[in-house]
Amino acid sequence: MTPAAATLPLVARGVTKRFRRAAGDEVAALKDVSLETHAGALTALVGPDSAGKTTLMRLAAGLVAPDAGELTILGIDVARRPQEVQDRVGYMPQRFGLYEDLSVQENLDLYADLHGVSGRERALRYAELMEMTALGPFRDRLAGRLSGGMKQKLGLACTLVRSPELLLLDEPTVGVDPLSRRELWQIMRRLVDERGLSVLITTSYLDEAERCAHVAVLHDGAVLVQGPPATITREVTGRAFLAVPPEGAKARDLQALLLDAPDIVEAVPQAGRVRLVRANAPETAATQELLAGCTLVPTQARFEDGFMALLKARARERSTVAPRASPQPRGRPPPRAALPEVAISVSDLVRSFGAFIAVDHVSFSVRQGEIFGLLGPNGAGKTTTFRMLCGLLAVSSGSLRVAGVDLRKARASARERIGYVAQKFSLYGQLTVAENLEFFASAYGLRGARKEERLAWAAREFELASFAALPSGQLPGGFKQRLAMATALLHEPDILFLDEPTSGADPLARREFWQRITRLAEEGVTVIVTTHFMEEAEYCDRVLILDAGKVLAEGTPAEIRARAPEDGTHVPTMEDAFVAIVEAGRNGARERGVG
Repeated sequence: MTPAAATLPLVARGVTKRFRRAAGDEVAALKDVSLETHAGALTALVGPDSAGKTTLMRLAAGLVAPDAGELTILGIDVARRPQEVQDRVGYMPQRFGLYEDLSVQENLDLYADLHGVSGRERALRYAELMEMTALGPFRDRLAGRLSGGMKQKLGLACTLVRSPELLLLDEPTVGVDPLSRRELWQIMRRLVDERGLSVLITTSYLDEAERCAHVAVLHDGAVLVQGPPATITREVTGRAFLAVPPEGAKARDLQALLLDAPDIVEAVPQAGRVRLVRANAPETAATQELLAGCTLVPTQARFEDGFMALLKARARERSTVAPRASPQPRGRPPPRAALPEVAISVSDLVRSFGAFIAVDHVSFSVRQGEIFGLLGPNGAGKTTTFRMLCGLLAVSSGSLRVAGVDLRKARASARERIGYVAQKFSLYGQLTVAENLEFFASAYGLRGARKEERLAWAAREFELASFAALPSGQLPGGFKQRLAMATALLHEPDILFLDEPTSGADPLARREFWQRITRLAEEGVTVIVTTHFMEEAEYCDRVLILDAGKVLAEGTPAEIRARAPEDGTHVPTMEDAFVAIVEAGRNGARERGVG
């Protein structure tokens, strides 16, 4: 190892790591990986599901050893001296081990004890951590009663309790609302800018990767490219455009079609338009026909554009078989009974848990075939509302009708027409992928040839065949979501509830997911979705924003964006509007409380 390499936080040379799965086969999680990170800087690892990002993080934390190659952390050979590495790094995994029955203070004390932090050091560290994370007023609150964003901040505080020299953060903002995500990034930037801490982060948010000094793109266990984000962005300079659809056309419909075009490498709705990136190839007549009637406006390329172009090019290079068909209409049989025009009607809905009111007099309606977004910060009441709509949780007061059925009187008959994907993976982790599909098909009453047809469809449509014999609990996060989605659609429901369905999924998987949802809506399926990816709200026909169980805003994406403050530097986004609406609601609540 050279003297220069000894000063770098992480140096990998030809690192390979294999695992033997429960199914008996062996998988190479990392293949001849070589990369470096820089001291006092943020480095991001990005890539699709199963790219090897978490495996590399676990190797860097000294939890597992490489099978081949050399990995040094802070100049220390991890394979030979893992304990020395663990003494000097802080590692926050995707599911950090908070003790939910302990308070914020007790969790901090526990991790300080584990790391041998002295009483004098604690006094200094705690004051700084409480100020940095804004958790000071909640020292006595049980960790289990914190919102998702607050739990992540507590996990970060516990990781920092001993002042590590290298901070490893595996998807720290997954499942976190935009407000909390901004707060977490302010903390990370402060650690780097003020303390000179070296940070290695994995993320599914490509706008986060763009803020880092260095990015490594992983795919199928190998490094595709690494360097400053701008080097990846430059590859698509001059190829990014905003397509303005004709009057009355939906951006999401155009986007779903453009994703299938071979000469388009990226397409995503953006503020009522479609952001697209052309390939380095002549435009086909089919694409020209799709864009006929649209106004094309050149726009500045961004890191996400370059990332998508890179992965699409890689997929084309390695493809030895015909590409998988994109999601197609299901050819659904006639419904058991016609749905009313209003598929879901909620009036004055309340749900309380003792003295705590989780959902506070909420009212809204959703029309058949509509995509309706339910947005809000962590702890806003979205999941509680979802569970009531699915008949999984009793209503305290108010009324709600789903598929024409009063859920307070006939939950079972409504459930037959509902598909539900929970926020947390809720399938049977010990059962294999094939066994889960088989179980849910039978539970939904599918039999004989129809059952076999739907099982084959699920395996093909969600690319699950290669994982059929693997226990579902061992699936990568994105594939867990695919399996959950597949089971929810087996019986071809008329109404689909999706609670954070793309949380932890990579950008490619998210686009495929929304392409599928767009086509389901075209077929008349009603979709209710919660998401913390504010750009995904652009796929919705209407959205409703909740906080503290109360409705703050409702309308089309354009109507919601119109409530964002304008600073003259950029076109307001859905995230800008969301943050402004939630902050205004909280300020108003504080003023009323003072009064």
